[in-house]
Amino acid sequence: MRNVELATKSLTIALLGNPNCGKSTVFNQLTGLRQKVGNFPGVTVDKKLGKLALANGQTATLIDLPGTYNLYPTSQDERVVLNILANPKDELYPDAIIYIADVTQLEKHFLLCSQVRDLGIPMVLALNMSDAAAAQNITYDAKAIAKAFDVPTVAISGRMGDNFEALNAEINQLVSKDFTVSKPFYQFSAAEKEISQKIQDTYQLANPFQALLWAQNANKLTFLTSETRSEISGLIKENNFNPLSNQVREVMQRFDRFTPMLKKTIQRTDTNQITLTEKIDDIVTHQVWGPLIFFAFMLIVFQAIYAWSAFPMDMIEAGFASLTETVNTLLPDTWYRSLLTDGIIAGLGGILIFIPQIAILFLLISILEEVGYMARAVFMFDNVMQRFGMNGRSIVALVSSGACAIPAVMSTRTISNWKERLITILVAPFISCSARIPVYTVLIGFVVPSATIWGIFNQQGLAFMGLYIVSIIAALGSAWVFKKILQTEERSFLMLELPEYRMPVFKNVLLNVYEKVKAFVWEAGKVIFVISIVLWLLASYGPSNKMELAEQEAISFATQNNLDADATADLVAGKQIEASYAGHLGKFIEPAIQPLGYDWKIGIALITSFAAREVFIGTMATIYSIGSTDDEGTIRDRMAKEVNPTTGKPTYNFATSLSLLVFYIFAMMCMSTLAVVKRETGGWKWPIIQFFFMTALAYLGAFLVYQVFS
Repeated sequence: MRNVELATKSLTIALLGNPNCGKSTVFNQLTGLRQKVGNFPGVTVDKKLGKLALANGQTATLIDLPGTYNLYPTSQDERVVLNILANPKDELYPDAIIYIADVTQLEKHFLLCSQVRDLGIPMVLALNMSDAAAAQNITYDAKAIAKAFDVPTVAISGRMGDNFEALNAEINQLVSKDFTVSKPFYQFSAAEKEISQKIQDTYQLANPFQALLWAQNANKLTFLTSETRSEISGLIKENNFNPLSNQVREVMQRFDRFTPMLKKTIQRTDTNQITLTEKIDDIVTHQVWGPLIFFAFMLIVFQAIYAWSAFPMDMIEAGFASLTETVNTLLPDTWYRSLLTDGIIAGLGGILIFIPQIAILFLLISILEEVGYMARAVFMFDNVMQRFGMNGRSIVALVSSGACAIPAVMSTRTISNWKERLITILVAPFISCSARIPVYTVLIGFVVPSATIWGIFNQQGLAFMGLYIVSIIAALGSAWVFKKILQTEERSFLMLELPEYRMPVFKNVLLNVYEKVKAFVWEAGKVIFVISIVLWLLASYGPSNKMELAEQEAISFATQNNLDADATADLVAGKQIEASYAGHLGKFIEPAIQPLGYDWKIGIALITSFAAREVFIGTMATIYSIGSTDDEGTIRDRMAKEVNPTTGKPTYNFATSLSLLVFYIFAMMCMSTLAVVKRETGGWKWPIIQFFFMTALAYLGAFLVYQVFS
């Protein structure tokens, strides 16, 4: 059907399969760290690309296509797959396909498999999870399956890495010779033959099933022009072709054909025996015990973030302190030394110290996903989510927001109902993300002492979880409000496949943690690097002569009050920052934030935080580092020493710190999230509403907290 010409073009090989088939595990086995993550053009669906070395010395690009059930899409993920496979001119159109099928669920996975086979793209069938099949007393004949479906077939275990040599051998065979399908799997009706032939002739398509997909999905094929869609619509009307009824016919015929074939090649014993997965589900999805277990898991996650991260955080903190001391020793006292130590190192150190906590969060969430527990959470909370205008799949977005709101918003593409998806997008950023961890970690110390309850639970860890509970309440309350405001007649149904419980593949988990932490450090690092330099400039320079006058005033005051050298230096630094451009900016917004208990320095941090929440710590580190004689003190130590010049009391008292925590729980302080929301909703209307709604709620909440507790 298609001749793969190795000598003239670079190869693209696609991994394809249903959700929960173990496709990502196979991708990681084949590529390891030779992979990168991006987005498909025009959409926010993840695109994972890796490099695969072939036997002939050539390197192929391996693309992990989103999991999909068939080529009649109901979600954005599935639309991406359809648009690639239906367009031979797409730059990602594969030269070969590795189809991953869960051997314990073959009947469900063969609908898409048979459709892809009929496209005529060279394909190897990988029967994954052979280890799980053995554990469940499932026997199968891979050779018989290969013969029945006329496609090379290999049994593998992505988790254990079994038989990948055979898989690689089949891939090399596949791309080194012509591939032909002796007979199409699906038998066209007369109407389908007629419409597909006309589309083939009109648009020069080589494959009849591909032409049929154009007829069935013309409105979902983004690469077609409006004129082409109109022409296809005319052909459909002219031939009295009914796409929906023909889709049903095709699906039923495929099942009628491959189900008997699979029954001949697969044997199951002890079919009435209750499986381990069923036994576990009786407990973890129980109406009472299920939510309690979920709550316990979340408690463990938050306790671990504090308990496990202490030592590595201390090491990173000591490393940056040593680096600052070394730079101060090696370089002369110049502006560029100040920029390096007080700006760049202080800013980056203020955020990189929290890598252990962020890594632990991603680690534990990845393990829950690998085990199969997150799918149960979707199932359990569907009824609850429905009451707030969402559905069970929304819980995935809400939990994902605990890591980052951006992938959480992107994950809503699996929600087919427009109203439920929009509500989930609007409220997901309320859930405290990993970018808030640095802010929470510093401020909680001013609100809750570092002590344990019953010798087990860290009070700050419990307070940390309490902040997440408040954010969840805010998300659900806001969702309920949007449910009442937004009206639609569209009905919602949850269709979900619960995977078998499996031991996590720690290579997958660690790769996921590596990718997420790297993305966090890179994205946050770029923002903080730029903002640290800008802040240093704003805090080190000011309007004409005002910095010099501030210095003279501070020295005069110090002389009159017999202050020592260190106290004089700190006083000069404080007066100069107040007279700087940054000080003027903070002073400008100070009247608006004073009712919340904030001074002009906190105001500067609030402004910069609208780029990204985590910048708050980098900003405070930069502000309190400039001119400070305490080079070894941590950012929290320096904040603790800050005194309100009017009251003479600590700036970061209980009321102010709690007010700041409340503000950061509710406020929309992430430009990247707003950009993704704009992309997902197709305009600026909803991100603008989201921004002002969340910011107003943050201001009101912080105002009430400060007024009550001050």
